[in-house]
Amino acid sequence: MALADPSRTTDSAPPAATKSEQRRALGVGCGAHALHDGYVDLLYIMLPLWQAEFALSYAAVGALRSTYTGTMASLQIPATLLAERIGAPAVLAAGTALAGLCYALAGASAGFAALVAALFLGGLGASVQHPIGSALVARSFEGPRTITAIGTYNFAGDLGKMALPAAATLLLWLGLAWRPAVALLGALGFAAAVAILALTPRFAAEAQARPAAGESAGAAAPAAGEAALRRGFRLLLAIAALDSLSRAGFMVFVPFLLIGKGASVATAGFLVTLIFVGGAAGKLVCAWIGARFGIIAAIVLTELLTAAGILGVLYLPLAAALFVLPLVGVVLNGTSSLTYGSVPQFVTPAARSRAFSIFYTGTLGTGALSPALSGALGDLIGLKGAVLIIAAATLATLPLALVLRRHMRAHAA
Repeated sequence: MALADPSRTTDSAPPAATKSEQRRALGVGCGAHALHDGYVDLLYIMLPLWQAEFALSYAAVGALRSTYTGTMASLQIPATLLAERIGAPAVLAAGTALAGLCYALAGASAGFAALVAALFLGGLGASVQHPIGSALVARSFEGPRTITAIGTYNFAGDLGKMALPAAATLLLWLGLAWRPAVALLGALGFAAAVAILALTPRFAAEAQARPAAGESAGAAAPAAGEAALRRGFRLLLAIAALDSLSRAGFMVFVPFLLIGKGASVATAGFLVTLIFVGGAAGKLVCAWIGARFGIIAAIVLTELLTAAGILGVLYLPLAAALFVLPLVGVVLNGTSSLTYGSVPQFVTPAARSRAFSIFYTGTLGTGALSPALSGALGDLIGLKGAVLIIAAATLATLPLALVLRRHMRAHAA
């Protein structure tokens, strides 16, 4: 994978998307991202309820989330290959329907094993959204507009993280039992699948780049330059994966930290929603910080503030958490917005879908492992000790960011 080279041509460059296709692609991508990310983070609201209903340990609670996110992460690349064979709209629609079916089945589950089976199906469906949706949006826009469009797509995901947990919390506050509540939210997936099939533009596949006439392959893409760009991509992926590991681990424990401070399950759900509100704003705030101070400075700043925020949530009383949690959400998602938005800089247009699938496999894979590891750690050393280790792990991204800065400067020179 490498940056596009203006000296290259393609065998048959696809036509630019029309404005109508751009609107439809962005609408489908943002809508699918919002719903799928909302389904993922809806688990944070349900985990305490499932723990109480089925008498689960922290390790079992973590395993439930890892089932969903682990399946989602491990199937990113197969989902991309399937979309290349039968078409992105059909795969994206089918995956969205499966994600909705997951919550319909969870509402009818009779025990831990049934929940695991339902969440496996949900992860299977969720695996299609990130690589296909992000590539669809990137395909529809050109030049600097690509970064803006992907930023909008990422922002939509955080709106979903806010909206679906908030909807579940509202239904619980209104007195609806959790089973019909999740079944009702699962029905959204079937409606969205129909809309995706109807609205998604049908784009031709983008051709692989070849050297311009009269050039050798080595002249068009020097091996050293290709290797440097691949190394930059790997560094970016490592930062994003480690950030995902610490973020997912912390989010598993947030409801339990709040309940331990005296919050009810419904109140804890509301406070967790505040993190998602902050996370949505963080997509825009951190994009501005990155544009103003540079991506590396922004990563360092967001990770330092994330570690400080984790410690604040651990030690502050419940009343203070009401004000701190939205700020924690802003920086908690800040690094992810910076790293995801940088992926197109390291790949050619023809490699976008597979590059995103690799990137999301790495980040979602570590995020999927984190809840089970964190849950086991919580059972072993307690909630406080586990959260302190997560705060320390957040800071491990800083050395990698500094290495990436040196690499980017050397490559630019």
